[in-house]
Amino acid sequence: MRYFIVLLVVLSSCKSSTDKEPELKTFIEIHNEAIVIDTHNDILMKTVDLGIMLDQDLTGKTHSDLNRWKKGGLDVQIFSVYSDGAVENPFALANRQMDSLDVAVARNPNKIIKVANSDAILKAINENKIAAMFGVEGGHMIEDDLNKLETLYKRGARYLTLTHNVAPSWATSAADETTNPNLPQKGLTDFGMQVIRKMNELGMMIDVSHSGDQTFWDVIKITNKPIIASHSSVYSLVASRRNLKDDQIKAIAKNGGVIMVNFHPGFIDSSFDGKEMAFLEKHAIEGDSLMKSRMDEFYTMDYLYKKYADEAELMRPPLSKLIDHIDYIVKLVGVDYVGLGSDFDGIVLTPLQLDDVTTYPLITKELVEKGYSEEDIVKILGSNFLRVLKANELKK
Repeated sequence: MRYFIVLLVVLSSCKSSTDKEPELKTFIEIHNEAIVIDTHNDILMKTVDLGIMLDQDLTGKTHSDLNRWKKGGLDVQIFSVYSDGAVENPFALANRQMDSLDVAVARNPNKIIKVANSDAILKAINENKIAAMFGVEGGHMIEDDLNKLETLYKRGARYLTLTHNVAPSWATSAADETTNPNLPQKGLTDFGMQVIRKMNELGMMIDVSHSGDQTFWDVIKITNKPIIASHSSVYSLVASRRNLKDDQIKAIAKNGGVIMVNFHPGFIDSSFDGKEMAFLEKHAIEGDSLMKSRMDEFYTMDYLYKKYADEAELMRPPLSKLIDHIDYIVKLVGVDYVGLGSDFDGIVLTPLQLDDVTTYPLITKELVEKGYSEEDIVKILGSNFLRVLKANELKK
């Protein structure tokens, strides 16, 4: 009996001591209090291609729509403005995609607003609105014209991805440099160097995702502002030409920039490409038929994965694979140089659990379980990118 009384006193004392300590925040609380930024979403491509609108309920059709962004706790979306290198009049298409966002913003002024700088982002967040900016994916969209580059900036483009797979005339892409070793010139031309200097002057971030190695190193030599990789992951974990090698990651950190990890399974899971090849071979007859009917390759794959959803589900990597890429960058160069660039709606499959934009909190949950502090999680979710955006805004 005496033992029981003593035990109660000890337990009571312990509880009282614990009550005086601040309670640990849940991952949801951390997520909701952080500024959550995704630097790369391709939904504007689909608004033009499919005739859909951002303020519709697009559940089951896309990864994204206006209401689902809010459910996922997203504060800032950088909307990719994309066309492949073969399209005619890419500058005109860029403006059409921008128009589709402007229409949605005009219809939903209480939910989303276009912003021009970091101060406007903070104001929008305080008003409980999603802050929207553009990122132009592919230098071919400026049509070798610095005036068109400036026009896109004035419309709200705050980064330019220098190349896509098919590169402009003035910079080589990762695809160029790895598939064509006999290129007469690699990296930036004289005009390409003018583009870099003009972007620095405007305060427009230079995005090296998709860039070839030589283009990357030319940028590092020329730029006087921090750069970004808007949607790239780690080459040492998955040897994709779209991923960044360790020396590139270190160079971006030294430059004060930030790497936004891409969610695409093929960039985060080394086993995925083999699985995808087997899937496409299995359904090759159907896929070829769709392509012959002039369905775009991206939409052909999207159709096949939706039709054979059970097979597709087995191919998706675990969410932990994405966290591995964040963790690798943190261990290599520190927590100040990594963020999120999902590529939602520009990729067909996603990691398990990350079904759409409502699932961003699960990334926070994984980071908490991995042992990251709230301060570090806040950096990864958005404040690292805000730092680089602000640094680009400063005149030199």
